[in-house]
Amino acid sequence: MKSLFIKSLLLIFISSVSLTACSSDDDNPSSDDTQLQIENNVQNDSWRITKYIDSGNDEVSNYAGYIFTFGADNVLTATNSINTYTGTWSIMDSNSNDDSLDDLDFNIFFASPSDFEELSDDWDLITQTSNKIELIDISGGNGGTDYLTFEKN
Repeated sequence: MKSLFIKSLLLIFISSVSLTACSSDDDNPSSDDTQLQIENNVQNDSWRITKYIDSGNDEVSNYAGYIFTFGADNVLTATNSINTYTGTWSIMDSNSNDDSLDDLDFNIFFASPSDFEELSDDWDLITQTSNKIELIDISGGNGGTDYLTFEKN
C-alpha cells in the first residue's frame, strides 16, 4: 500500500513537472523576433551617433558629421563629407534560454581609424525604438562602462 502511494506521488510530480516544462511562450516575442525587428530597423535608414561615453569621457565629437549605414551582408559604413570607413555589424543572441533584450549582442567592428576602432565591441542593448538604439559595454579589463547611442538621421 505504501509503495502504491509513493508511486502515485511520483507520477503526480513527474506529470506536473512535464506540464510546466511544456508551457508556451507564444504571448512573448522571442529573441529571434526581436533580433529580426532590430536588424530591419537599422537597415531601414541612416543613423548618427548622438552619445559615446568611453569610461566616463564624452567622445561623441569624434563622430560628428558621420552618417552610419547598416547595410546588407553586415556591412557598416560611416561617411562624412571627406571620409568613408567600412566595417561590419551583426546582432547575435548570446543566450537562447531567455527572450530578453539583454541577451542580444550588437556587434560592431572597424579596423581603422583609431576613433572608429573604439566602437568595435559586442555591445549590449539597453533600449531600442524605431528611432533610437542605446547600447552599453562593461569592460572586462578595467571595469569601465561605455555608452553608445545611435539615432535615425
